[in-house]
Parts: sequence; C-alpha cells; structure tokens
Amino acid sequence: MGAFIELQNITKRFGDATVVDDISLTLNKGEVFSLLGPSGSGKTTLLRILAGFIAPDAGRVLVNGEDITAMPPNQRPVNTVFQNYALFPHLTIRENIGFGLSVAKTPIDRVAEKVDEMLELVQMQEHAHKRPAQISGGQKQRVAIARALINKPQLLLLDEPLAALDLKLRQRLLIELEKIHAEVGGTFLYVTHDQGEAMSLGDRIAVMHEGGFCQIGQPAEVYEAPQTRFVAEFVGDTNLIDATCVEVENERNLGLSTTELGHIEHDLDSSRRAGGVFLANKAINLQPGDKAVLSLRPERLALRREPPPFAEEQNTVRGVIEDLSYQGSQTYYHVRVGERLLAVSKQHRRFLPHYTPISMHEDVWLSWFSNDGHLIITSRDQS
Repeated sequence: MGAFIELQNITKRFGDATVVDDISLTLNKGEVFSLLGPSGSGKTTLLRILAGFIAPDAGRVLVNGEDITAMPPNQRPVNTVFQNYALFPHLTIRENIGFGLSVAKTPIDRVAEKVDEMLELVQMQEHAHKRPAQISGGQKQRVAIARALINKPQLLLLDEPLAALDLKLRQRLLIELEKIHAEVGGTFLYVTHDQGEAMSLGDRIAVMHEGGFCQIGQPAEVYEAPQTRFVAEFVGDTNLIDATCVEVENERNLGLSTTELGHIEHDLDSSRRAGGVFLANKAINLQPGDKAVLSLRPERLALRREPPPFAEEQNTVRGVIEDLSYQGSQTYYHVRVGERLLAVSKQHRRFLPHYTPISMHEDVWLSWFSNDGHLIITSRDQS
C-alpha cells in the first residue's frame, strides 16, 4: 500500500462557523479508513469535499499526486453511498445498479454482464426485477453499494450507510462490506458516529471533534492508548480519574494520588504505599506535581467479594454495588468507591458450584494492575 488520497490543510466555513479546520490526511491505497466522530464534528463535510459536492475554502485534494480540488464530482474516481440510499423509485433494482453505466453509454450487453456480477456480489439476484419500495432497508443498502461499485471507483465513500438499520442487520452488513472490500479492492472511507462500526471495519481510524482530528491510528491503538480525554470518553466506555503524580517509584511505575477514590485499601501489604496513593504505568513522562487523568476501561477492573491475592503492581480498593445491569453476555456494575462511581463489566462464564452472582448493595473489592490503565497528561507542574 502507498499514499493514494491526500487532503492538505483543508478548511471549510459556513458563515461564521468553521466546520473543518485546517485538516490534513493521507489515505493509503487499498485500505479501509474509518472517520469517527459525533454529529456536527465535520466528518460528513470532509466526505463531501472529497466527493466534490462542495469546495473547500482553503487547501487541496490530491489523488495519486494530481490536484482534483476543482474537478467536478462526475469526473472524480470516487463514488458515494449515502445513508438514505438515494435509489430511483421508478427503476428496478437491476436498472438502479446499472444506471451509471447506462448514462456512460456502455454497450447493453456489457451493462447486463456487470450488473449480474454486482447482483451476485451483494446477493440480490432474486430481487433484480423489483423496485426499491418492494425490498427492505438492508436490501436497499446493498443495492446502493452495488450501484456505487459497478464503475470500479478507486475510492468509495460511505456516509453512515448503516445508521438507519437495526443492530442485527448492521452487524451482518458490516461482515458483507468486509467481504466486498476483499473481493473488489479499492480504498474505502467509512464515515460513522458508531465506534463499534469504526473499529470492526477500519484498518485505521481518525477521531474527529469540532472540525479537527484528535487522534489517528489503528483501532487497538486508539482504544487502548487514547491521546486526549475526549477520545478516551468517545471511543468505548471508560472511567476517567483525575490524579496528581506524587512520586516516581521506579523506571516503570508512578505513584498517583486522587481524592475521588479515597483511601486505598491494601491490608495484605499495608507498608508498601501510603493511603490514597496507587500505581500507574509510566507510559508518559510525568514528574511529581504534574496533573493527569487515568483512563480505566470497565473490563480491566476485577470484581470480587473477597480481597484479591497480593500481586506486584496491583491496586486494590473497596466499594459497594450501587447499580447493576444484566446484559446477557455480561453484567455491568456501578461501584461506589470514595466520592465516585466506577463502571465495571464482568463477563459471564460458567458458574462454579454454589456460586451466586454479585448483587445490589454488596461490599466488594476492585483491583487492577498498573498497566491496566492509560494515563493522559493534562498539565505540568511549573514550580
């Protein structure tokens, strides 16, 4: 793979509002790139600039090094799949898929051959004679994808294509999109506000907020090592704990203090650390006095009725179950610890004999290791 699409210092304003603010991005040939962000973050505006539907106020769009910023949409090697499908209601599924080729005056037998290929690809052969009103939302989306792919675009833009579908159908179509990409190749830019879709489909993710990029990286990198508080909160669930660095214990660990969690319970090794201080992995160069926020994912916290066995680099706190939600494969707990609630997810496994699930108002122990959390620096001590 190599650099294929380049966005250079793109800015777009609508009136006094700057919707896209001096953004630069490179897409590699053949990759699936997820553009993730909340509504109003600028992601759809950026997609429309790439498609040629709107022009940027500043910056350039390059494809294979060629400046296409002023090129009209119909001349770009780009096709778009919209959330609302944009199918022609008076045409059959076959006619909708082949519309672009027909407009380009492709020979009729060639159009028929290519449409047959697309119908097979999206598994819509049995519905070719129907009109859009006669098929389901998921089937309409597959038709829209087939219509976009039939011209073999170098870049396929997908603008929240699954947002209107139910969960099971979204999951099924995500798998189909992965198969389609494996078969046809090309570069996909997938725009979504759903972090699950972004992570499952994308080779890389850009998290967008208020017209700019907060972080770009592989899904695991963005989830496990968020660079900002916004990314940590937006991509998945997390507990964010404000803390101060009070000591550098060794080359690997920092001592952090936080009033939110109150006194750290560590009866098995009470001499090891003072109350209110816990260990965090020294992933960033914090020094005593610096402020940070610790991101602790709910699945990284161990939940027990009894104190956990002592282990090096382990933190332990006591709390009480204040709320719980049974979710089938897991139970989601809110545990009161000191001044705040910590979210904890406990995966359901085969129950041991005589085991009863932890329930409301029980006293519990939470534990995590120093490398289970991720530190995000917020300010430096200037003294």
